[in-house]
Amino acid sequence: MAERITGHTELIGLMAYPIRHSSSPAMHNEAFATLGLDYAYLAFEVDNSTLEDAIKGLRALKMVGSNVSMPNKTVVGQYLDELSPAAEMCGAVNTIVNDNGKLIGHITDGIGFMQALRDNDIDVIGKKMTICGAGGAATAIEIQAALDGVKEISIFNIHDKFWDNAVETVKKINEKTECKATLYDLDDKEKLKEEMDSSYLFVNGTGVGMKPLEDLSVVPDKSFFRPELIVVDVPYSPLETKMRKMAKEAGCKTMNGLGMMLFQGAAAFKLWTGKEMPIDHMKEVLNIRYDD
Repeated sequence: MAERITGHTELIGLMAYPIRHSSSPAMHNEAFATLGLDYAYLAFEVDNSTLEDAIKGLRALKMVGSNVSMPNKTVVGQYLDELSPAAEMCGAVNTIVNDNGKLIGHITDGIGFMQALRDNDIDVIGKKMTICGAGGAATAIEIQAALDGVKEISIFNIHDKFWDNAVETVKKINEKTECKATLYDLDDKEKLKEEMDSSYLFVNGTGVGMKPLEDLSVVPDKSFFRPELIVVDVPYSPLETKMRKMAKEAGCKTMNGLGMMLFQGAAAFKLWTGKEMPIDHMKEVLNIRYDD
């Protein structure tokens, strides 16, 4: 890195909290080095209380852009100049591009999630999925899945600040796509098990399972899983969450969120640089495997 940084090096950030566990800096900086691009990617601990100032800093420092993660995805849009159509529909942003002083918000999470499924030979198109979560990442997954052709989506969430967002997401999916979406209360575990039993794919799109909630699971016990169900836990730190461990013990094919992280990052990488990320090389560097 010391040999690469010059007075011309352009800065890209990642604004989230907590964020020190993220693999994104290693991924992007390795991709920059591999392609000989004069960029540097750094993680910044930014939450809702400091987000507005951080975006002002991005603008003032003429940064190329930034990724945005929890808890900032659904609130950062108010500080930007423009949103992409997908970001506007999702009500969330995970990638900011500084286009000559104009800050444009994009969402690449859903694209990354669906690409990771395809990369692992999982075909949910025309089938049913059940997903927990209504925040930025979960919403992007739900909307992209509906747009791509998933037949039915059962969404579960607790009655928190994201509940109204989930209601809006269901409405958008049912009005603007061919997919049928339904919202349920995550506290209704009997209904959760019923919907999981009739699904091809189950996704945890919440932060439950990652630090500081690594001892928790949105699914109470492994009786909720059957061997035919494919299970994706979006958190990837730790690599094997409590829920993923239970799903494995039940005989399910499982994935963590590293593949999604890679492919959403690749989409952001192209927005910033105009270049394709070297995917195969990055899989080796990040030790991304689907059979761990």
